[in-house]
Order: sequence, then structure tokens, then C-alpha cells
Amino acid sequence: MLTVKRSMSVSDAKLKLVEWYRQNKRALPWRENRDPYRIWISETMLQQTTTTAVIPFFERFVGRFPDLNTLAQAPVNAVVEAWAGLGYYSRARNLHKSAQALYAKGGFPKTFEELITFPGFGPYTSRSVASLAFDQAVGVVDGNVIRVLSRFEGQAWEWWKSKARDEVQTHADQWVRGLSSYEMNQALMELGRTICTPKSPSCLLCPIREQCVAWREDRVANLPLPKPRRTRELWLWNPSVEIKKGRILIQKNTHAPFLRGQWLLPGTAERLKSKPKSYHYKHSITHHDIFVTVKNSLPKMSEAVTKWVQLKEIRQHVPASLVQKALAQALATPALDGAADADGGVLVQRKTTAPSTGSRRRGHCGKRNSPR
Repeated sequence: MLTVKRSMSVSDAKLKLVEWYRQNKRALPWRENRDPYRIWISETMLQQTTTTAVIPFFERFVGRFPDLNTLAQAPVNAVVEAWAGLGYYSRARNLHKSAQALYAKGGFPKTFEELITFPGFGPYTSRSVASLAFDQAVGVVDGNVIRVLSRFEGQAWEWWKSKARDEVQTHADQWVRGLSSYEMNQALMELGRTICTPKSPSCLLCPIREQCVAWREDRVANLPLPKPRRTRELWLWNPSVEIKKGRILIQKNTHAPFLRGQWLLPGTAERLKSKPKSYHYKHSITHHDIFVTVKNSLPKMSEAVTKWVQLKEIRQHVPASLVQKALAQALATPALDGAADADGGVLVQRKTTAPSTGSRRRGHCGKRNSPR
């Protein structure tokens, strides 16, 4: 009997939630239509930051690459440059790879089973595009949905583990059965973003609070379970800025765990046990706290992969703000006198301002599935 009552309660909650969404949904640029391209771009961006922060990035990106064809035909460096500021640059490269593959196939497949085979289309993105663009009856699970369902069902899921994540996915799939997955998935995410927030949720405004187990049992503040924090690592990075005839030397990163495999300034990295006493600035990437001191001498690079690029095009090759800060630091003061090279140019080593002995403002730290 309790199972039947709970089933009826959930059915009632689903109808209430969809009606609430229809009356309260926010006007967002990617909701103007059901174009799979715009949904794909927005959902990829929303994995790492909030809706408010994403809107200007989204509008600039689709303004520059308005459709699949334009993105597929663009140089990958231009795509990475347009992604600057969002972090996780591998996502920009995967967008480009997938755009080329999708364009070659004639457009977007309509199921998540097909979409997930393309670069960068994980379980979340593939289900988002399939349900929001084509109404495939699959649930979409992000941090907002995990929070809503954990509280509604009163479940202390260890959602960061694959078994529990699969259970959350099963519940999300059940919520879209018999209803428009386009509306229901957005309703669940919207509720998590605006009402069922991580801190100080507005339970009295929630349209499904009467059926919410956590609300009835006064356990809202305890759910969902917090993901165990990964131990933070302290690193010292010593980049060097080499400029010659309007070109700058960059190096393929094989020496540091952050931004691995991407182009950086030449330099060295060393893991620390404690915070250094002096440094130019601090920057954080995922679980890495990076203390940066810009050097005016090149490290040994006998096995390093390097290349010279135009200084004015540096963002196309190295969009990471970690590097942009180092470059700004190095160019803040006049150059040291340089010796003429074999081509008659001057090999420039820039002076750097004195390292700080105090804490500095943190740089960009990418976040996945943060509340939008």
C-alpha cells in the first residue's frame, strides 16, 4: 500500500513540477528554439559554470560560430580562442572535432546512444541534446538533478560513485516517462537552480515539497551527501617569456600535471609541501594551487617540443588565463637590454616585478556541474 501511495505521490509531483516550470521558466538564449546545435553548445558550457556567467560566453560563441557548418569549417585555434575564459580547453577541441564529424554525417543523430559516440559527448551532454532537441525519453543528470532527486526521495546516494550514479539515472529516466522529456528535464534542472539550491533552499516556494521526503523528515540540509574533497596539491611554476621579432616561444606541456598536453610558456614545475614565501601570483586549476614566479632565463629544453608563434595571436595557441597572467606580469616593465641574435633581431627577456610575499587573488578554477 505504501508503494502504491508513493507512486501516486510521485505522479502528482511530476505534473505539478511541469506546470510550475511552464509558469516560472527563465528566458534564456538557448531556449529560444530547439536547435540541437545551440543546445549542445550551451550544455557543454553549463557543465563548468553558472547560467549568468555562461550567457555572454554563449552569445559571443554562437555569434562567431552560428551553426554546425561554421564551427566545423573554422580553424581549431579560433575555436579555442573563442572558448577562452571558460577553462577546460579540451572541451573546445572536442567541440571542433565533433562539429566536423557531425557535419560530415549530415547533422545530429536523434538518440543519446548515437550521440555518445562523438568526441566530448558524455552521458550528460548526449542525453541533454537527445531529450531537449528531439524529446527522447531519457533523464538528464547534473548536479541540480542529483540534489532535487536526493532530497525528494530522501536518498543518501554516494552519487560520485558509478553504482549510485546509475541509480540516480534510473530515477531521472522514470521522471520523464509519459511526459515531455524536453519539459521535465528542464523543470528538474530549473528547480535545482532556483529553488532547491545547495544552501538555503526556498522550500516554502517548492511546488513538490509536500511529496518531498527530505522536507517532511527535516533532512533537506543533509542531502545530497557531499562529495569527498580531493586533496589539494601545491605547485611552483616558473615560466619564462621569450619574445623575438614579434614572436613568442611556447612549449608543449609535459612537465606539469595541470593543463597537461597543452601549449604553455617554457618553464619548470615543482610540487611543494608548503606555500612558498614569495611568488608573483597564485592561480588554481581543479585541485592544483599554482604559485607562479616568472623567470628571466630559459630552462633546459633538450627534449621539449617548442614553437614560435605571433605574439598578437598568442590567445589562439595558449588561451589559458594562467599563461595570460604570466605574460602580463612579464610585460609589465621595460625589457632588459638584449644581445643581437644571428638574424639581427633582439632576443628579449622581460624584467618582472618583485614577487609577492602575501596571498594573491585566486585565478580561474573550473567547476563541473555547479549550480547554474
